[in-house]
Amino acid sequence: MAAVRELIGLACDGCKRRNYTTTKNRKTHTEKFAIKKFCPNCRAHTLHREHKVS
Repeated sequence: MAAVRELIGLACDGCKRRNYTTTKNRKTHTEKFAIKKFCPNCRAHTLHREHKVS
């Protein structure tokens, strides 16, 4: 049986650095996850989008 929750990374739209990791439920959230979070490299609140964790 496959795990329902999937580990994802969040990358900044401005500098493209991967700053955060989180999990998401694959069955209920099929679309890409995006949230505004603080980017320490840009030193601003920017949009962070979902990317795969290697």
